[in-house]
Amino acid sequence: MPAHPIPTGPDGTPSTVASSADDGTWSPRLVLGLISLVLLLEVLAISYLMISTALPFIVTHYQTTQGAWLLTAFLLTGAVTSPVIGRLSDLYGKRRLLLVCVALAAVGCLLSAIAPGYGVMIAGRALSGFLVPCLFLGYSLIRDVFPPRAVALSVSIATTGMGLVAVPAPFLTGWLIDDFGFRAIFWFLFACVIAIGFAIAVTVDESPLRVRTSVDLIGAVLLGGGLAGVLIAVSFGPTWGWTASETLTFLIGGAALVVAWLVSARIVSQPLIDLAVLARRPVYLTTVSAGVAYGISGLFAILVPMMVMVPGMMQLGYGWGLSAEQYAVFQLPMVIAIVVGGLLVGVLASRQFPPRLLMSAGLAFMAAGLAVVAVDHSEKATIILAATILGFGQGMSYAAVPNLVIEAVSPQLQATTASIVAVSQSVFPAVLSVVAFTVLNNSHVAMVAQGVAFYDTDGFSVVFLIGAIVSVVGAAVTLAMPRRAAVPVGAAIPAVGAA
Repeated sequence: MPAHPIPTGPDGTPSTVASSADDGTWSPRLVLGLISLVLLLEVLAISYLMISTALPFIVTHYQTTQGAWLLTAFLLTGAVTSPVIGRLSDLYGKRRLLLVCVALAAVGCLLSAIAPGYGVMIAGRALSGFLVPCLFLGYSLIRDVFPPRAVALSVSIATTGMGLVAVPAPFLTGWLIDDFGFRAIFWFLFACVIAIGFAIAVTVDESPLRVRTSVDLIGAVLLGGGLAGVLIAVSFGPTWGWTASETLTFLIGGAALVVAWLVSARIVSQPLIDLAVLARRPVYLTTVSAGVAYGISGLFAILVPMMVMVPGMMQLGYGWGLSAEQYAVFQLPMVIAIVVGGLLVGVLASRQFPPRLLMSAGLAFMAAGLAVVAVDHSEKATIILAATILGFGQGMSYAAVPNLVIEAVSPQLQATTASIVAVSQSVFPAVLSVVAFTVLNNSHVAMVAQGVAFYDTDGFSVVFLIGAIVSVVGAAVTLAMPRRAAVPVGAAIPAVGAA
């Protein structure tokens, strides 16, 4: 994104925004405001990691085979609400909507912490998904209310700050789970969100920018309901039966809602997702490749803890009974590889290296990592090697996405394109995780102990192979992008490094 883009109205004409801060030096309140926003983005970054690590303990406690919904509910909420929250923030103020999202996410964390049943746990995770819109709201607030000369540095701090939790977060997660149980994760997130929300309310000014716009609530309901219906049918199909009335009802009903959303998106003046922009070749190819990158990384994050934490005495062909703290050490090489991959893209993109080639290379590394673990996941060394290769590709892919957006369209359309890409970055992981558990639950259950399913080694091989194929398709899609960019990445807009 531009360091300090010019705000525009619905018709694309520039609108004047007066910063609430002067053009002077940093003040203590400004510094505290930036720290508050950075910490909120840190919580968003570590929440996904924490829940992925706690997943084996949660499904064991609730004796469920639908662990994918812990992440799917979170991601679907983020995908569907982000465009709506963006429009509402234009109407009522970014800080106000940010605080609303923080409050709803806090309620979600509390629900998950005290959940007596798995249904309440999922409801809490769905509400926690309101953390997702906080990402772009935080950046937008920095742009609108920070002094112009401080915006570039502030965005850089916010971006790189999200990487600072990469190394310590797994160890914090392991300590909380092993010493206090999986509910400690949600209590920790609840306390953090409440404290950070209060800090933002005290230290961050409201954006003066207001834009008259409409909110496509109908589109959000249709798209969210449609995706949820289809995913529920796919997820519970092995249990209910693929021809059962419940499965067909959710499948047909969900598909009908998605079709209705497509129709409504062509009718309303300001739809949830602008299909005209999405239809542009650079945009839909960027959308697909970004979704694949996030989907594959999410899939890997779910499956690996399930494998390494299984006791070796079960003789499933994998598993060493690692604790959450031991898994943190196991995960460290991948985390470092992610940071290195992102930094590499930042350096190469600033030297005019084509982002599409960087993205394609990242997805190729992810495919290679998945292929390694698909062939052999019976040894720790093999899984660590695969995770490191995949992590390097993940870092490259994540850092390449914003550069692809910058290159794909003119500055006037970058906000719209970024919102479309953001939806795909949530939808793809949600879909792939449900598909993976459907494959495992359908024909690869090795045994069931105390209501918990344990899967055979072939099941994991199949799921990892599916992921590798999806990654290869994503790499091919990226290479199909036009060679000539709408906006050269180094011309007037600085290249974006690791996020």
